Amino acid sequence: MIPHMIQLMKFRKIYYIFSGALALASVLALVFWGLNLGIDFKGGSLLFGEFNKQALSQEEIKETVKDIGLGEVIIQLTGEKEVTLRFNEADESKRRQLVGALQSAAQNKDKENNFTQKSFESVGPSIGKELRSKAAKAVVIVLIFIIGYVAFAFRKVSRPLASWKYGAATLIALFHDVLLPLGLFSALGHFDKSVEISSGFIAAILTVLGYSVHDSIIVFDRVRENLIKNPGKNFEEIANISVNQTFIRSLNTSLTVILVLLAVYLFGGESIRNIALVLIAGIGVGTYSSIFIGSSLLVSWSKRWQRG
Repeated sequence: MIPHMIQLMKFRKIYYIFSGALALASVLALVFWGLNLGIDFKGGSLLFGEFNKQALSQEEIKETVKDIGLGEVIIQLTGEKEVTLRFNEADESKRRQLVGALQSAAQNKDKENNFTQKSFESVGPSIGKELRSKAAKAVVIVLIFIIGYVAFAFRKVSRPLASWKYGAATLIALFHDVLLPLGLFSALGHFDKSVEISSGFIAAILTVLGYSVHDSIIVFDRVRENLIKNPGKNFEEIANISVNQTFIRSLNTSLTVILVLLAVYLFGGESIRNIALVLIAGIGVGTYSSIFIGSSLLVSWSKRWQRG
């Protein structure tokens, strides 16, 4: 028995209400605002460059590029010198025209100033559509394998719940862990067009799924051990003991990872900032769900089973 054990399972209705409210907010954000897809998924071009002295203002850049025929141009300044421009798919001639216009504008303002292109990428609409399809398939396939693995790992656990219910609880927790970061990025992308869904975002979501299921299995495995060690206790007591035994370990592990990711988010480059953010949000939510949602669902199902 753990000294000063907290009765965490007693408050499971609060966890449901809290998670339900966040899930509803995420769904509403996705319905009304959608996701701000990056060029990986909707097609388009992205040019990243640097002024050697001082970047032009957004207004000056808009005025410089308005006659090139790039369509809507999203301008993001990073620091004092770097700039990222997102616009419709452009060919090589328009890219050269754009770089030349920025160089001329910089030198007209200050003869010692200049603009240098650091990177340029362009994705056609058909490729973006294919990537969207493959990303969705990747997430679904990962979820299927995770559910299968959990059901197999707990195949010998049948008291008081069938092994497939551990897989079902894991699936609900994983859906929760994906939905909330998606809702967050839907809201952020609505108010800040630089927050986009890229292929790196999908890789981060898959990482979150793996991290979350790892936490869930640790808790569920402790439940399995305690069911064997304490055959006389009811399931709620077993779940509460198990969560208390794993709570500090899970929290410390997640905080360590989140602190590292926070440093990456604050001090890393612009290209990995959004990826770090989704990992921070996903790992935080995943740690919460593995402790408070997955185990709580098992307790609720066990009580329903007892009532017949």
